[in-house]
Amino acid sequence: MDELVNKYRDILQLYLYGNDEDQAFEQCHTFSEEVIEMDTSPEEIVSLHIDLLNDMHIEDGAMVKKSLDILHEVTISFGFTYRDYKSMMNKLKIHDNEMNVASSLQEEMLKTVIPTFETMEIGAISVPAGKVSGDYFNIIDHNDGMLSFAVADVIGKGIPAALAMSMIKFGMDSYGYSQLPSDSLKKLNRVVEKNVNQNMFVTMFYGLYDHNTNLLYYSSAGHEPGLLYRYETDEFEEIDAKGIVLGVKKHTRYEQKEIEIGNKDMIIVFTDGVTELRRHDDTFINFEEVKDMVREVRDYHPQDIVQYIYESLIRTQNPKKKDDLTLFILKNNKKPEN
Repeated sequence: MDELVNKYRDILQLYLYGNDEDQAFEQCHTFSEEVIEMDTSPEEIVSLHIDLLNDMHIEDGAMVKKSLDILHEVTISFGFTYRDYKSMMNKLKIHDNEMNVASSLQEEMLKTVIPTFETMEIGAISVPAGKVSGDYFNIIDHNDGMLSFAVADVIGKGIPAALAMSMIKFGMDSYGYSQLPSDSLKKLNRVVEKNVNQNMFVTMFYGLYDHNTNLLYYSSAGHEPGLLYRYETDEFEEIDAKGIVLGVKKHTRYEQKEIEIGNKDMIIVFTDGVTELRRHDDTFINFEEVKDMVREVRDYHPQDIVQYIYESLIRTQNPKKKDDLTLFILKNNKKPEN
């Protein structure tokens, strides 16, 4: 600060007593940049000016009036800074309003009703890191003992991600009633490839559960592997299939697998907001801890399970490293036939 005081004194002396007013004004611009960087207020500059006039014994009215040219030149930069700040705040306000609208639209458009069945229970939670989410889950009841479900994650954020998810939901709702997972992903890939920004891709786990036969058919488009929790043995099995993310290649095939689901077994699908959650100390969560959470509440309804896991995770999460988080659980409650 002492250095700035001396610089301002030199500028005043150069302007009032020197022969180069242009150089004095040029030094004003440099001085303004420095004091603004130091977060100095205009009021502090005015006080500095008055103090220096007293210290330099400048009492002549004409000289005092002339010195105000320097004060005016310095404070002009503050005016620009304030106007830039106001302009930025107005743009942020407009952007914030747009994000609120996008959030409301996304919530309405992506709303998924979780059906109820005698033979199975379903729980799901999807929480955005910001106002709009890049995560998505959908459930389709085929009304014939079949149920389709999908969990997806857009590699991208904001309004474009919300629009991409809306498009995928429309595609899934349009022809998901009669498609096997591999065929559904193939069609959704075309939707993403043709209509979504080339720099935005989508991962998806797609399942078709037949609760007549207790068979799960599933495919994956580069998504996090799901889990199958075996109630009888208290063990987890990874469920995954080969397939690249949606939107990369125009023509691609997706591997499809099937697996039998036993009584009280649970299908667990999630996004990387679960597996890559950052703790307060910035380390990644050990996923074995998430499995232990499932074990602790395995006899609960899946909706209570996903809520318990979510609340446990956010207590350990670094709030500055949040990501969209989605967790889906389907539990088979069909009693085995004697």
